[in-house]
Amino acid sequence: MPQLETRDAARLLDAVHDDRGAPAREWAAAGRPVVGYVGADTPVELVTAAGALPVRLAGRPGRDASRARTYLEGAVDPQVVNILAGLLDPGETSPDLVLITHESDASLQLFLTLRELRRTGVEALPPVHLLDLLHLPSKATARYNLGRVRRLADQMGAWRGRAIAADELEEAVEAHNRARAARAELTRRRATCLTGAECLRWYAAGTAMPPGRYADTLTEALRSVTGTPPATPRGRRLFVSGSEQDTADVYDALESRGWLVVGDDHSWGDGGHQPLLAAGGIEALTEHYTRAVLPVTGRDARRRAAIAAAGVLRSGAEVFLCYSRRYDDVHRWDFPGQRAAVGVPAALLRDQPYARADLAELAAGIGDPQKQVTS
Repeated sequence: MPQLETRDAARLLDAVHDDRGAPAREWAAAGRPVVGYVGADTPVELVTAAGALPVRLAGRPGRDASRARTYLEGAVDPQVVNILAGLLDPGETSPDLVLITHESDASLQLFLTLRELRRTGVEALPPVHLLDLLHLPSKATARYNLGRVRRLADQMGAWRGRAIAADELEEAVEAHNRARAARAELTRRRATCLTGAECLRWYAAGTAMPPGRYADTLTEALRSVTGTPPATPRGRRLFVSGSEQDTADVYDALESRGWLVVGDDHSWGDGGHQPLLAAGGIEALTEHYTRAVLPVTGRDARRRAAIAAAGVLRSGAEVFLCYSRRYDDVHRWDFPGQRAAVGVPAALLRDQPYARADLAELAAGIGDPQKQVTS
């Protein structure tokens, strides 16, 4: 990749957040396949090793989801319905394969819907695979997951026409570890030099770009917030927990009202942090995605409260917000334990629509930060 100027790198990350299909279109134009995936516990290294671009599927505010609701309606997280709408829209970039993990009940419902639509021929859709990983601390879980990951590796090899070689997986692990290291540096620098919305944009770009290119671009972009001391973002320091935020729209809204999102624990934000993956082939890959990458369903309520408390302490947040999207109800049940653990004023926003937040309800619960931000 040609060397990017620092400002160009920052603009590129913002642009990828705004148009997540751009890297996929560039990749596909060179005759290379794209794999769309759902689930933070997807072993993306296998996708990269197979010569494909892994792109985490996301919703898009304003997308017409009426067609998707005819197939996936009812008590389903609207984020997942929005993702289905994108797959059904012929005007959007379509992946060559869709890979879904059993990260949540909603993701499983998405898989079942896609599989049936493809089986019946009602809609023109790419092949879809389910990776059913468990996250229990037992040897039986480790054996089961190893079998699932080996099967996925075999499927990816069959899909491209030849098996994934050990050196291909090793190179993919190295590329994704570089991306993890750059992402960790972004986590360390947030809040002192970036708003929460800016940080989330840069995080999200990493789930749509080739990992090596993302690592180089993010490293260059971070230079724009080093050297000459940047202006420290202002606002009442807020930690956000709860439903996944796959776009920066909610953070933009919060920060327009005087909040500063200094931390979060969902997998599109700080909660997506992963340690570097150790060498060791399929066995090490399986261990990593079994133990080190845990979806919400892989943690009990006590553990989730402890993670929230640690995040509030680490980020220096003054207020804790639990944001619970409509039909993503596990978070509202977590809130009492989180409120008791975090040690700062806490608020719950429940039954929120996709990519929006009821700021009036938040202000009524814990005050209006615009009255507290000094000029």
